[in-house]
Amino acid sequence: MVGLVRRLVLPLLILLSILGAVAASKQNSPAMPAVRWSEGKPGSTFTSTADGKYLYGLKDGDLEITIAVDSQELEKVRHRPLPIFALRIEAHYSGQKSLDLTTDHVTLEFVRHYQVVNSSLDPDELSTRIQNDADNLSDEVEHDVRKHPKKKQEQESLLQSHLKDMTDLMGFISLHCLRPVTLDPGNPETVGWVFFSAKNKWIGGWKPQEEFILHVPVKDRIFEFPFTLPPHKGDVVLRRRDE
Repeated sequence: MVGLVRRLVLPLLILLSILGAVAASKQNSPAMPAVRWSEGKPGSTFTSTADGKYLYGLKDGDLEITIAVDSQELEKVRHRPLPIFALRIEAHYSGQKSLDLTTDHVTLEFVRHYQVVNSSLDPDELSTRIQNDADNLSDEVEHDVRKHPKKKQEQESLLQSHLKDMTDLMGFISLHCLRPVTLDPGNPETVGWVFFSAKNKWIGGWKPQEEFILHVPVKDRIFEFPFTLPPHKGDVVLRRRDE
């Protein structure tokens, strides 16, 4: 079963790398001015939540963007059916005109991995690929069970567990992804999750502490959010126990 999963996941990892590379090649010109989050800087805010999220807020003129990063995101990446890094973006627009916010050019820089820059993955393409892999995995297991009927219970149990993880991931992507939107006085805010491939030949395994920079281009500027995982010592986020 493990071998089957690896054979199915490998092509997806290659696809994620290709999608990220293609999207990164389209990102906005480096000449665009950057608005960078910095502790204590006017317009920059930081809060933490009881469920373990770090919220970095950055306001410039009539636009404020806040990102939410789970303090245990690195560990969660390891336990997902695919190595996908996720974070939430929330935007508030107070202008009187309109402002387009898209995810095509949103990128995540893996600072300690040769400064690799991966673009956000298209949620529909990602979900379709996961569904195709789930179908292929089911076919492979059915074939193996016919050849080795004594392993039917074990194989089908592992299959159902893996399919559940894949289904849950597809459901989350479909319901909570950040979609392109036009912000205006009648629709001043949006919120959703963006996803990035977190594994290729340059990224490899996680280091003891990782540094990232999220780049969010909007119109004629780029909002930049540097952050570190796991948190620095002394910078602890307490989690509320499930009730």
